[in-house]
Amino acid sequence: MAAGLMSRPEVEEVELELFVRALKLRHGYDFGEYARASLRRRVNALVQAQGHGSIGELTARLLRDDALLPVVIAGLSVPVSEMFRDPAVFRRLRDEVLPLLASYPQINIWQAGCAFGQEVYSLAILLEEAGLYDRSQIYATDFSDAAIARAQEGIFPAREARLYSENYLAAGGQHSLADYYHARYELITIDERLKRNVTFANHNLVCDGVFCEAHLILCRNVLIYFTDPLQNHVLELFRDSLVRSGFLCLGTRENIAFARAGRDFRAVDARLRIFQREQQRA
Repeated sequence: MAAGLMSRPEVEEVELELFVRALKLRHGYDFGEYARASLRRRVNALVQAQGHGSIGELTARLLRDDALLPVVIAGLSVPVSEMFRDPAVFRRLRDEVLPLLASYPQINIWQAGCAFGQEVYSLAILLEEAGLYDRSQIYATDFSDAAIARAQEGIFPAREARLYSENYLAAGGQHSLADYYHARYELITIDERLKRNVTFANHNLVCDGVFCEAHLILCRNVLIYFTDPLQNHVLELFRDSLVRSGFLCLGTRENIAFARAGRDFRAVDARLRIFQREQQRA
């Protein structure tokens, strides 16, 4: 290869870097610390979906077409979830965590990266069956307005109901999951009573600060898309958002052992990634 010439992958890497910079400088969204492999896949999917020939073309349009921004943000988010995903986690929350939270007169729960809301409503069902929902508030946040809008609707394909029901029963469900939704026209709609104590809001873990004083924070399978420095930043944010002895629940492929903030937590269940903030640092 002649001196000064770049290979196609090298050019694409430069284009990706320029895309990230344009998104931050023009619109204020910082994806600089997102894991590069995942980010590259999603940006290339956007390039194809929008009919462009390169990331550079997408970047040029992003700088001038404000209407493209919500499409880009929706494409870069990772709204993949299901109700009671990893049932063992929800069973442990039901059996071990909620009885401890029951001692508080008001319970604040932060679901960070709520995606389309499946886990939000799973939490609401847990709280309802524990007799705690009336004194609980769930704050469900995401950086994607499109995801938040979907989550607020609480409408999911009926074809997913069987999986959701299996997960619910495996998580120790006390009734039938069908008691909590209405089925019509190949769709299921979450009952309104599960929405009454849920607040949905836009929050960006990269650049926004403490959202609330929480007794329990769930952020499952979000950190895997971040670089190590950004993961540490977010874990420090969660630590600062939790009351003393508050709980943090991560995805089963995530951990806090590497992070400075990890020293401020003890493992309630290391396998299921449930941690508790220490009352004080040693």
